[in-house]
Amino acid sequence: MAGALLCSMLTVSAATLEVDKTRSKIQVEAKATGHAFTGTLTAYTLKASGDAARLKPEALELSWNFSDLDTADDGRDAEMLKWLGGNAPKGTFKFVKFWTDKDGVDHAQGTLMIHGVAKTVYFPFTVKKDGEWVTASGQVEMDYKDFGLPLVRAMLVMTVDPKLVVNFQLVGKVK
Repeated sequence: MAGALLCSMLTVSAATLEVDKTRSKIQVEAKATGHAFTGTLTAYTLKASGDAARLKPEALELSWNFSDLDTADDGRDAEMLKWLGGNAPKGTFKFVKFWTDKDGVDHAQGTLMIHGVAKTVYFPFTVKKDGEWVTASGQVEMDYKDFGLPLVRAMLVMTVDPKLVVNFQLVGKVK
């Protein structure tokens, strides 16, 4: 999910990005009937590398357990895990390539795996360097039904919109 989406933080000629999780965040925004909520990924594994001189990604792999996606509502979090099929559901994102469009905007392509279904996702991203810190950020929109997940309904009136937005900001040092 969320993370998904993070292929932008790679930055070094054959160097790696050591992400500082206290400065970074991966969040999923959802809208439901009458309200909206945000889930924050509290733990994940990320391996990223790239060209430090050009601040361009070369490789990125992100993996997480959905039990580490905190929506600040324990009941909702438990229902989410059931909806995902139980048994400690996991997600992954693997960077495939990047390009710069005619307007100078960098874009990434990768494979997002959720609920055992892999989908190609594309999204714009930015990478900036401030001293020794590198920040990669971006946003990707996705539809959870594309991953074989049913529409979320509760009490016959509440529905979670299948369109989700994943925001990420990864901050780290090049090693």
